[in-house]
Formats: sequence, C-alpha cells, structure tokens
Amino acid sequence: MMRAAFSETLVRLGLANPDLLLLTGDHGYSLFDDFRRHCPNQYINAGIAEQNMVGMAAGLARQGFVPIVYGLSAFVPIRVLEQIKLDIAHDQLGVILVGDGAGFVYSHLGTSHQSMEDIACTRAIPHLGILSPSDACELTACMESAYAAKKPAYLRIGKSDRGPVHQSSVGLNIGDLLMVKQGDASDLSFIATGSMVRTATEIAATSFPEASVWSVPTIKPINSRQVAAICAQSTHLVVIEEHSVMGGLGSIIAEIAAENVPRRILRIGTDDRFSEYCGSYDYLLREHGLDRESVTKRIHSFLSNK
Repeated sequence: MMRAAFSETLVRLGLANPDLLLLTGDHGYSLFDDFRRHCPNQYINAGIAEQNMVGMAAGLARQGFVPIVYGLSAFVPIRVLEQIKLDIAHDQLGVILVGDGAGFVYSHLGTSHQSMEDIACTRAIPHLGILSPSDACELTACMESAYAAKKPAYLRIGKSDRGPVHQSSVGLNIGDLLMVKQGDASDLSFIATGSMVRTATEIAATSFPEASVWSVPTIKPINSRQVAAICAQSTHLVVIEEHSVMGGLGSIIAEIAAENVPRRILRIGTDDRFSEYCGSYDYLLREHGLDRESVTKRIHSFLSNK
C-alpha cells in the first residue's frame, strides 16, 4: 500500500533526524498515527491555512529544519503555487511538498478536490522537482531521493493504490525512467506515470504483449537522452497519465521527441474539461476514458491509423 509505505518511510526518516518536521493542513490524521506516536515533537498541524503552512515551512527550512508539507493535491500544490514559487523554489529551500489524492481519487467530493492539472502548474516553476511514484516501492525510493537531495520537490501521490508494479524495492536515479516490461519488438512502447503504470502493464499483458512498458517516477527532471533513445527504438509511443493532456507527461515526451526523434505519439489523459458528474473513482475513469477498456480501444485505433 502506498500510504503505508509513505507512513513507514516518514517514521524512519523522522526517527533518524529530529530536525525533520511534518506539517499538515488539517489532513491525514490516521495516516500520521505512527509518526505522532514515534515523533510527537516533529508534527505540526497548521490547520486549514495552506498558504501560511508553506510560508512556515520556508521559514523552518531557513533555520535548518527539513520540512515535509502534506496536503491534498488540489490544495498542495494548486492552492499554494505563489508561496511555492516565491517562498521555497526561488531560494531553493529543501522543502518536500506532498500532494495526496492526485487525479480523481476524491471523486465524490467533486471538481474542487480533483487534481488533474498539478503537473502542468508545477513543472514551469524553476528549481522545483516533481516526483510521481506508481506504487509503494517507487514511493519509498522517491521519498528517500527527495530527502537526500535537499532541494524543493513536489511528490504526487495517487491514493487509489491500483496495486504493485514492482515486486521488490527499486533503485532510483533521479530523472531516469524504469522499465517495467521488456517488449518483444520495437514497434510499440508505453510510457506511464502514477496510477496509470499499473493500467499500462495490464493492457500490455493482455492486448499488446510485444510492447515495452516504462514507468516515469521522476517527471522533472527527466532523462531526455533516455526518452530520446526510447523514441528511436519505437515506431509508436503511447503515454498514459491520470492528468490533463495539456502540460503533463504526454506533453513532456512530445516535446523531447520533437527535438530529437519525431514519432507518432498517442497522449492519453483527460481532455480540456471538468468532470460532468460526481461518482466513484472507477466511474470517473470511465467518464474520462481512462479505464482499461477505453484506453485499449484508443490504442487499437491509434495503431490502425498508421
């Protein structure tokens, strides 16, 4: 479970470093039970005042602390973009921002709690790294890397937890893509991030066994040379993300391809619109065409129109 991995890693880092502080915007109570039990003096509930919380984290970082700021991704980073830009990123302070529930996870709470634009909004902020783990193994590696880097970072967590992608711990070089499935041919490659990596592996296993599948735990920075090499080896690329097609991972891959090895790229994400209805997480995936059946149909159509 990704949230369990997050809690375990947080406790381990907190016990090892008493200067690590967790700030929350009145969220995550049960999630932080273990942290509050083991590190009671390192926990700050800043209340429903996210802008103040980020400013507080910046001040704490200047005093030598290691702040980890937790909130729902609709609020951290979206509600606090100005504070992230000016208070943290401008001076390259070592603050880790955690946005939980990225995508459609808080489905029943409506558009105000759904976050499909956070990558697009944060990737243009200088000095701010963006991490997007697909499962518990990648989450642990991302947290450890962000902690060790001592640089501004946004960690995007999809609370849906679609299941494991990796069977054991992974090594993470910041920027590198991780191969999840080795394909039998060079015609088709899937590149996905977050919750959609599991979807991509399932679709590849059942419908496109020749395809390779790559996970992107690091959105920014990203290894452009590696992406260009994947483009060179693949006639067709499919990029899948639980995020808008505008400014997300699909845009990043298309930009790199255009400058290096132009390829036909199918970008699968949400269109330029809000959700029409409230419903379950699985319902919203279907509404926006991100369920397995819809994604598979789009890939077949893409490949048939060569």
